[in-house]
Amino acid sequence: MLRSVILAASRSSRVERLVETAPYTRDVVRRFVAGTSTADVLGVTRKLVAGGLAVTIDFLGEDTVNPDQAIATRDGYLALLAALAEAGQTPAAEVSVKLSALGQKFDEELAYECARAICAAAAEAGTTVTLDMEDHTTTDSTLDVLAKLRDEYPSTGAVLQAYLRRTESDCRELATAGSRVRLCKGAYREPESVAYQSAQDVNKSYVRCMNILMSGSGYPMLATHDPRLIAIGEDRARWFDRGADEFEFQMLYGIRPEEQARLSAEGHTVRVYLPYGTDWYGYLMRRLAERPANLMFFARALTSKK
Repeated sequence: MLRSVILAASRSSRVERLVETAPYTRDVVRRFVAGTSTADVLGVTRKLVAGGLAVTIDFLGEDTVNPDQAIATRDGYLALLAALAEAGQTPAAEVSVKLSALGQKFDEELAYECARAICAAAAEAGTTVTLDMEDHTTTDSTLDVLAKLRDEYPSTGAVLQAYLRRTESDCRELATAGSRVRLCKGAYREPESVAYQSAQDVNKSYVRCMNILMSGSGYPMLATHDPRLIAIGEDRARWFDRGADEFEFQMLYGIRPEEQARLSAEGHTVRVYLPYGTDWYGYLMRRLAERPANLMFFARALTSKK
């Protein structure tokens, strides 16, 4: 119920204005978002990489409604990749890209061409790209673009969401040599016809999908903060004899940093999903929906008095 309320709030312009104008919102956002500029995200990236973590950077923005916005997002990624290369932060830092931010909802070919340019810049910078997955209506389109990009840039990563009923089949299709797949639970509000609704069913699906990916010949990227799923991931790595360079854990910036450090210290590859940019509201609300316990932190920060 709480998750549904938070997701509804993520689409409310009234709630967005309230949150943006609250006195201490900036302090809260800094916990989950690296900042608004390239300089901001470079500074956070340096600290994370120096601490033994890898990074995937998301230039926030997904409400693209015209070609000019799509091109601006593309150019933002090109500038980011150039800055990462100049700062010597690749290949530890890669980028994550939402096709909706590149025009997917109104011009799939434009989104593909923009993503292709980003992949080319990433290859030149010595790093990779992962295509984020969004609501279920874009899944087929995203996987189609992924297949085209992999013809030229085979290291392009995919994201699959365990709460979708189709995902086990998609895992089988993508658990192939050289295929990088991030497995997450999913953060969008989806109908029962396409998605599991209970946490227990989503967790069971996550484990089934994990087993498919870990037993395949690709490179699984286990995106979860759930202690039980992390423990299962460690167990499956031993079961399938995967070394530290044959899979990784992924976690969000600001969520369970102690666990990120623990896993890294034990020799696991841990990649932090690091967002930045001015368009942070929708991202932040989905993070709260994924883990409603974060809502208490958010509420306390908004109402506290210095």
